[in-house]
Amino acid sequence: MDALEGLLYGLSLAFTLKNLAFVFAGVLLGTLVGVLPGIGPAAAISLLLPSTFHADPISSMIMLCGLYYGTMYGGSTTSILANIPGEAASIVTCFDGYQMARQGRAGPALGIAAFGSFFAGTIAVVGLMLLAPTLASVALKFGSPEYFSLMLMSLTLVTYLSHGSVLKALMMTALGLILSTIGLDPVTTKLRFTYETLVLRDGLGIVPVVMGLFGVSEVLLNVGETMNREILRSKIKNLFPSLKDWKDSALPITRGSLLGFFLGIIPGLGTIIPTFLSYGMEKRLSKHPEKFGTGVIEGVAAPESCNNAAATANFVPMLSLGIPANPIMAILLGALTIYGLQPGPLLIREHSDLFWGVIASMYVANVMLLVLNLPLIPLWVQLLKVPYTVLYPMILLFCLIGSYSLNNNVGDVIIMCIFGLFGFLMKKFRYEPAPLVLALVLGPMMEDNLRQALLISGGSIATFFTRPLSAVFLLVGFVSLLLPLLKLRPTAKFRAQE
Repeated sequence: MDALEGLLYGLSLAFTLKNLAFVFAGVLLGTLVGVLPGIGPAAAISLLLPSTFHADPISSMIMLCGLYYGTMYGGSTTSILANIPGEAASIVTCFDGYQMARQGRAGPALGIAAFGSFFAGTIAVVGLMLLAPTLASVALKFGSPEYFSLMLMSLTLVTYLSHGSVLKALMMTALGLILSTIGLDPVTTKLRFTYETLVLRDGLGIVPVVMGLFGVSEVLLNVGETMNREILRSKIKNLFPSLKDWKDSALPITRGSLLGFFLGIIPGLGTIIPTFLSYGMEKRLSKHPEKFGTGVIEGVAAPESCNNAAATANFVPMLSLGIPANPIMAILLGALTIYGLQPGPLLIREHSDLFWGVIASMYVANVMLLVLNLPLIPLWVQLLKVPYTVLYPMILLFCLIGSYSLNNNVGDVIIMCIFGLFGFLMKKFRYEPAPLVLALVLGPMMEDNLRQALLISGGSIATFFTRPLSAVFLLVGFVSLLLPLLKLRPTAKFRAQE
């Protein structure tokens, strides 16, 4: 099935009344999550995931994907109006967006953010449509050694690109791999690390874990804390940018879209790093770099385009290789396994309806988001005034209901609460949850491929180094672990001289 034929097939699925309703629900909830600071897409998707188990996989994935890139649209609203990023990728938008709002140009800032996001999202979906099937066809030639090495490389890249300490990220990765072994051994069927606890026999469910790490921990972290929200009170007007605004924004939107797409494909980069790089690139290329941070429209157009392109590009390794680029993709990968689908290169071939249905729904969602965002801005402003004393207990309630409804088992609620407390401590001591979640999801697949490779090779680990692609993946992983050590050497020498 070629790209055009696949897209037409996907549009026939996406334009059913049922799937249009799921797309609308996803993007509306996603925008709401993006507008309300402190929730984030990972927590929102984990909250919504249990409600999708009664729907078919195509509709469920359409809604969850819509929620993800809906948050990218909604995050700009709070950044511009309240100087608080609704989503982490919108941090850079605060620099110039809020300054524009203070100058009475909130309308053009919100408008260019919406139009830039629409353009970037559309470009990225075209790239996803063309690139994912090609990668999947190449990945079909992979054997067990290549898959194991690719997953190991993905985990090392995530640790290298983490925002905090690389050592802490490695510790979280190792812990995630250990936690992924809990339950029945897939080969010997022996129980591992269950300690005669019935709920652990099937392993740790991805939903209770991510609900705890992202949802409950966020509530605990914000208990007793106050967040000053200086919401813009003036009337928002001129949502459609002027011709001068378009002239200033055209190239930043294009550059941000392309940069975001190509960086978003790389596992571990996520959406935050590309937005900072996009902002820095525009500042370097600008004829008036000193004005950045004072309210220039390029400082809104570039990062907003970049984060939406990167968010869509994250789907490329997930759908084509079965490798999640960030924790949100890991949750979506876990959702596919819960729906009974095997992630990886065979997904596009064996479940082309799911792949092309999701791709087509992204086109539909981009149009919906553009239509929704601009008229509903006054409503989002009112929602920003919801007190956190009301918001956070509601999040906690949804977490409890969602984890219990998985299997109607109190054990899942206990697991969620344990990981909620653990996630709270992680955030307090600056341990990132992303490597742990990715390792937890990839762990079982890594173990299966490791065992298969060793069985085929008669127990020789040389098979991982003698196969060219596997050796390249391992080399990249090794270099990504070595680079932080090389960066520390000059500092250590300098301190020794002092």
